[in-house]
Amino acid sequence: MFTGIIEEVGTIRRRKGCDLSVTAKLVLDDVQLGDSIAINGACMTVVRFTRDEFLVQVSPESYARTTLGDLKAGDEVNLERAMALGDRFGGHVVQGHVDAVGRVEHVQQQGDFSLWTFSAPEEVSKYLVPKGSITINGISLTVVDPQKNTFDVAIIPKTLQETTLRSMRPGDSINLEADIFSKHVLHYMTQVGSEGLTMEMLTRHGFANPDRG
Repeated sequence: MFTGIIEEVGTIRRRKGCDLSVTAKLVLDDVQLGDSIAINGACMTVVRFTRDEFLVQVSPESYARTTLGDLKAGDEVNLERAMALGDRFGGHVVQGHVDAVGRVEHVQQQGDFSLWTFSAPEEVSKYLVPKGSITINGISLTVVDPQKNTFDVAIIPKTLQETTLRSMRPGDSINLEADIFSKHVLHYMTQVGSEGLTMEMLTRHGFANPDRG
């Protein structure tokens, strides 16, 4: 599990077949084989590492369903280690499972802040609510004014400076992960809509236990 608070920006060193190597510093401080590191929001497993580089192996499915398939040597990527038990929880619950690829549509300066408009396919946009959470390239952000297939996000200067957003432009693709709680709520509400709110439905989803009275 991750929180969407980017620890550092790394750089792609090489990509060959399923092997993807990334230069980094902070996320390698206590790295072990088998550790999880989110690369632009996609959870990957460390299979080899050195003092300044780690290697992951990306499946064809992950390449096809995320922006990892577009990466080349020299590209910057957002990096976050999996959350350790007892860590502060600064963002929101992020699984590192990319739901879909969206796109940067527009950037508007608003004083020190900037308002970014992103497009999102239906498998993500249906979960977006005002002031809800969204993960964009691994960054935990707050949704502003969600529409049918677009939504806005206000970006503070620090986020812009310390993530790959600093080099992104309209037309660039981005990894999207919808809020896990929104997914569960919509799933349960869909079940209620189709079968009604019954004791059997509540029991099946863990909200009731008839045996306990």
